[in-house]
Amino acid sequence: MAVCGVQAAGSEQAWLEAAQAFIQETLGPAGQETNIQLTQLVIDAVKNVWLSQGRNRGFALPLSYSFVSVQDLRTHQHLPCCSHLSWSSSEYQAWAQEAGPDGDPLPRERLLLLGTLTDVPADLEQDCRNGSLYVKDNSGVLGCKLIDLDLSWLDHLFLFPSWSYIPPARWNSPREGHLELWGAPVPVFPLTVSPGPVTPIPVLYPENASRLLRCRSKLRIVKPNLAGKLVQLSALVNSQKKSYFILSLGGSSPAYISVPVIVQVPAQLVWHQALWPRRSYVLTELRVSKIRDHPYCIWTTSPSSRLLPLEPECVQELELEGSLVEADPRPLPRPSNSQDGKGQKGLVRDSRLLSYMGTVTRVLNEPAGLYELDGQLELCLAYQQYCGLRRVVRPGVSLELQDVHLLQSVGGGARRPVLASCLRGAVLLRGFSRQKPKTQSSHQAHGASLYEQLVWERHLGLPLYLWTAKALEELACKLCPHVLRHHQFLQHSSPGRPSLGLQLLAPTLDALVPPGSPVRDAHKEILEEPHFCPLQKYTRLQTPCTFPSLSTVKEEAQCRAWASFDPKSLVPILEAFHLTSCQLNCRLAWSWLCLLPSAFQPTQVLLGVLVASSHKGCLQLRDRSGSLPCLLLAKHSQPLTDPRLIGHLVWAEKYQLVVERDVRSNFPSWKELSMAGFIQKQQARVYIQFFLDDALLIPLPRPFLHSTTSSGPPQTEPTHPEEPHMGQSRLFLVSHKEALMKRNFCTLPGANPKVPQATLSFHISGSWLGGTQRKERTGWGPPEPQIDENKDQKVLLIFMGSSIRWFEFLHPGQVYRLVAPGPPEPALFEDGRLSCKSQRPLELAGCVSCLTVQNEWTLELESSQDIPDVLGVHKALPESSLTDLLSGNFSDSLVSFSAEILSRTLCPARHWMKPGALRECVKLTVALETADCEFPPHLDIYIEDPHLPPPLGLLPGARVYFKQLEKKVSRSHNIYCCFRSSTYVQVLSFPLEITASTPLPHIYLAELLQGSQAPFQATVSCHIVSVFSLQLLWVCAYCTSVCLQGRCTRQGPSCPAQTSVSQAIIRILVEDGTAEAVVTCKNHHVAAALGLCHSEWTSLLEFVRVPGRVALQFTGPGAQRESSAEIEEPLTLFLRTLCNSLRVLRPIVLSFELERKPSIIFPLEPPRLQRFQCGEFPFLTRVNSKLKLSCLSIQEPEHPNFVGAFVSSC
Repeated sequence: MAVCGVQAAGSEQAWLEAAQAFIQETLGPAGQETNIQLTQLVIDAVKNVWLSQGRNRGFALPLSYSFVSVQDLRTHQHLPCCSHLSWSSSEYQAWAQEAGPDGDPLPRERLLLLGTLTDVPADLEQDCRNGSLYVKDNSGVLGCKLIDLDLSWLDHLFLFPSWSYIPPARWNSPREGHLELWGAPVPVFPLTVSPGPVTPIPVLYPENASRLLRCRSKLRIVKPNLAGKLVQLSALVNSQKKSYFILSLGGSSPAYISVPVIVQVPAQLVWHQALWPRRSYVLTELRVSKIRDHPYCIWTTSPSSRLLPLEPECVQELELEGSLVEADPRPLPRPSNSQDGKGQKGLVRDSRLLSYMGTVTRVLNEPAGLYELDGQLELCLAYQQYCGLRRVVRPGVSLELQDVHLLQSVGGGARRPVLASCLRGAVLLRGFSRQKPKTQSSHQAHGASLYEQLVWERHLGLPLYLWTAKALEELACKLCPHVLRHHQFLQHSSPGRPSLGLQLLAPTLDALVPPGSPVRDAHKEILEEPHFCPLQKYTRLQTPCTFPSLSTVKEEAQCRAWASFDPKSLVPILEAFHLTSCQLNCRLAWSWLCLLPSAFQPTQVLLGVLVASSHKGCLQLRDRSGSLPCLLLAKHSQPLTDPRLIGHLVWAEKYQLVVERDVRSNFPSWKELSMAGFIQKQQARVYIQFFLDDALLIPLPRPFLHSTTSSGPPQTEPTHPEEPHMGQSRLFLVSHKEALMKRNFCTLPGANPKVPQATLSFHISGSWLGGTQRKERTGWGPPEPQIDENKDQKVLLIFMGSSIRWFEFLHPGQVYRLVAPGPPEPALFEDGRLSCKSQRPLELAGCVSCLTVQNEWTLELESSQDIPDVLGVHKALPESSLTDLLSGNFSDSLVSFSAEILSRTLCPARHWMKPGALRECVKLTVALETADCEFPPHLDIYIEDPHLPPPLGLLPGARVYFKQLEKKVSRSHNIYCCFRSSTYVQVLSFPLEITASTPLPHIYLAELLQGSQAPFQATVSCHIVSVFSLQLLWVCAYCTSVCLQGRCTRQGPSCPAQTSVSQAIIRILVEDGTAEAVVTCKNHHVAAALGLCHSEWTSLLEFVRVPGRVALQFTGPGAQRESSAEIEEPLTLFLRTLCNSLRVLRPIVLSFELERKPSIIFPLEPPRLQRFQCGEFPFLTRVNSKLKLSCLSIQEPEHPNFVGAFVSSC
């Protein structure tokens, strides 16, 4: 025991010596000797608090506690902490549990804090006071907050027994930490209590004070005193000239009369922290003041004014003169600039003023001043200047809101009622939080000045402000920190340095906030009745737009595409009824969906950085979530040519979001279309297409483009302008660009000796313009002289590897600069350097040299106006003539033309394949654009591997320029085209957003004899003269063999299918008085040709199911039966009779297309002489050859009488 006592005595002595040194250094007067009295008073104060709870465990001093100075907290305490001198561990644990299940309590540190409580920041002048509180010692000053301030505590030395320290956020290190003083401080020196007044203080109550203001000319009282209950407390307003707040004292009479008093003396601003609503006070030595731009006078404090608690026994009411007593105490009505909202009844709503006390449960957006109260309300402090309160408010803080506005159903994404405080109301701190501040994300630590700008300069109403804050938060999450730093995106906007966030939202805000919005007047906002402020009236905001991440856009587009995918809607049931399994699955294999911004509610705005993919060779929009391929067009249908657009931030409000659906299925027949189990595989290609004129492009700072603007290696980025740049370049003119596809290349020396694989690449053929130029300080130097001036300058450039990122920017007719960074190398762009291309392809391309573009090389677009060699180059897109396209001349089989895509389908299999297997071949049907042809001819274009998948934008309705397609002729003498490696494709325009169905032209059959001038599809009013042939059959849906009695007749390997489909074909002769035509009708069109309704047609096909096939050939009167099975006579007789009846031989309205696409391979046969017998007289006349048409639809004429129908068509 003696040993323990000696150790305890030694520990106490060491603690006392440390305390004495700390007190002398931190609290004692500088440069003076040790103040024994100060040291003893400090130790006594510590001992009194330590011993007050009686749980000191036998120690008279808190030996586990150490003294801490302000400087120590600022420099060494980097984590939040709290200290409670008189608490035991169990008391702290109970206190910490009240932090809540979701909160992390403040950790406890055993520290002793002493300092002087003051309202003067640092060693500044007295006039620099702004109403804040500080704890000061010899080492520095630290801001603090106190719940219940006694003004007598100012400028006294205290021991703070219970406090917490919150260091600055990691993301905002320039800001200092702050202290939260939990309990009443313990004075080191006894506080001097001022004795009460010897005589009662003469005071005016609000009724008489109001009378004096109205009759101030009769005011005889010098600096009167005002007494009353605090009924209103405004926010602390910090203007450019001075800081002030306004309080209102009310009387005890039933009639509510309050007198406002403005407090603007710097030393009195700290009163704002000492005032409590509903308590009574005395304000001494007031005077009357006139506020600028305000029509009335107001009471204001003087430098000698004091704030005292009202004690009835210490005051005496002043008596006024009789004339003043008779005056009306109510203040004169003040004019209000509020808007009554007439003409907007039902749209404009009024907020409700109330008082509320609650607890902050979540920080929604600290820089924007948005918090959650009690888990049910949203609190907005942005319409006050709450800088001092911002660092204190966190989950767990209790607040009292005076005169706060309640707004409900504000819209703009806010789903809960909102409490918002204007300058008239006060936000008072009523309890600190036990929780540690949560780690702030970057966007939660920046942008306070920008949000203040939205309120105080752009004057946004609350609904629009809430939406803007949410939009900025979404945009910051999309772009920061990978594209921009948060402080750059959310920086204060100034004329020379616009904020990127505000720059993006400016068009939307300008449209919703008309210019000339009223500027806020703080005095009017606080004093005027009826009260009017930006929060008083509001209109529910329909959310203008949202900014989803690109990955969300892609996912939602895919979900919508597959949700709307209905096989029955893609193939009309009447057609699907007769399709085999292969035909049906081919029809379902490809489809597309175009989503416009209006398809999303609210409208979605796409935002991302434009990058060029070094893996796929396409352009992409990219944000933090991912990337989305895009297709861009400049104005006048021009392609994108300037590589400097890489790295720009793209804001697209008008666009087309395209989803191409690729489905692999094995539906046996139309009956199973509703069964999703037959879909084997489905995938979607999602991309966007838009015009540059419909988008906002903003250049981004170069230092932050390294990781965002290219998916290739870092060297693909543009060099920073401040970096030393060395390099050489050479100009070239592009004459032709070949397709981007996988090609085989020989292995370069030193490359991987493994078997080479096909590499994605493209070729450019063009001409060098001058020699190599070297980089100089002001630009590019003069071209180096050529060794052989007569040498052909044509060159073939090979782009492979990551250099394929330039594919979308290179186009014929443009001049580019090929830049090779690094120290100059001789003959870098000379013949054959860095290339292993054989001589034969060079000869085919008409070039004499070849160069492989390296990955680190870059491209720059050059203006051709300053280059003499390019002035005469014709930049129009070369096109083949219509004669060359449709003729059989194949001396040059490569053709070029512009066309509109009419349809896009996947071709059926050419050879026998198992169900669901498709040959990779895409068929485009296009309408040629010709100036000298009223009806554009139609043409088929086939795309096969390795050109699959097809380039972006090849959609029905799009206008496209095709260059160097290979022209071919089919066995049926139809001309079609195929892609080849030299094919160049340029999309000229996107499909129209609103497609209007254009009716087919109504013509006479004789007009089809004009050859290429005739329409490919049209409508004609005609008469069925006779039937040439009719065939009805049932075939296997799997192998197309004929089915007898529903069973497949395929020999050899037995057919596993048990499904059969019906097919039909009829050839009829029609005429309209000008010409004759043989029309081929298939499947459901046969029923229309025979005049049968659906039930009759179905019954007829069921009769044919037993024999499997019925074929009739009409060669004249009667019919000759042809069938592979025994045919019953009644069925033959019925069909023969039907085909010769007036039910078939009738007037119709026929929609058709030419059986063979227009061409001049085989010219039309000239009219031939034919003999006719009319009674006894023979006639000889010239008769045109019969036209051959394919039926698109058959409709009954409006007039049953053929003559009437014919006349109507004339």
